Amino acid sequence: MSHRCFISFKKEDEYYKKEILDKLGEERIKGKALDRWIDSEDIEYVMQVIRAEYLSNTSVTLYLIGEHSSENEGLDEKGYNKQNFIIRELKATLYDREGSRRSGLLGIVLPNMTSKIYGSSYYCSMCDSNHNYVYINDATTIREFHENFYLASMKKGCQKAYEEDGRYCVLVKYSDFMNTPEKYIDDAFDKTTQPIAQRVHWRDIEHKGK
Repeated sequence: MSHRCFISFKKEDEYYKKEILDKLGEERIKGKALDRWIDSEDIEYVMQVIRAEYLSNTSVTLYLIGEHSSENEGLDEKGYNKQNFIIRELKATLYDREGSRRSGLLGIVLPNMTSKIYGSSYYCSMCDSNHNYVYINDATTIREFHENFYLASMKKGCQKAYEEDGRYCVLVKYSDFMNTPEKYIDDAFDKTTQPIAQRVHWRDIEHKGK
C-alpha cells in the first residue's frame, strides 16, 4: 500500500526534498509545508489546525535530518526558537485524537550527517552482545524525534539495548531510503498500530525560547 507523506525539512535541505519528490512522485507528497505562525496558546487548537491544513490525508512524516535540523540551532534575535516550524510539524505528526490518527515518523539521515549519527559498535557485557552507537540527541535531531526514538529497552538486563520493538520513530540513511523508500515508509506507518505507539509522548516535551 502506498502511503501519502508530509516532508518536514529545513530550507538548506531543499535539494534532498526535491530528490525525494522525484523518487516518490509529487502526488504522494503533501505539497504545503508549515508556512505561518499559528498564534494561540491552545495546543489542541494549534495541532488541529496543522493536521487539517498541512498534514491532512498523510500518514507518514519524512523528517529530513541535516546539519540544521537539530535542537541546538538556538534562538533568533527576537527570542523565538529557530526550529519552531519543525517542532510543530513533528508534534502534529505525533498528535493523536479521534478523527486525526497519529502518523508514522521516519527520520532520513542526509549524507552530511551520516558520520555524526552512525558510529561504531561496542561489546556489552550486561547482555553479552554488540550494540551500535547511534547518536540521536539534541545535537542531531529535534526532541520530538529523539525522545520517541528510544522509548523502551527491550533486552532483559540491559538498559542500553533498544531493539526495533522499543522504538517508535524509524531511522534510515538517505542512500538506503532512496534505494527502497516504500520499505521504510511502510515500517514507519506500521509503528502506528504497534504496542510501542502507546508510549509516544509530545505534550511534555519542552524547548528553549518562545
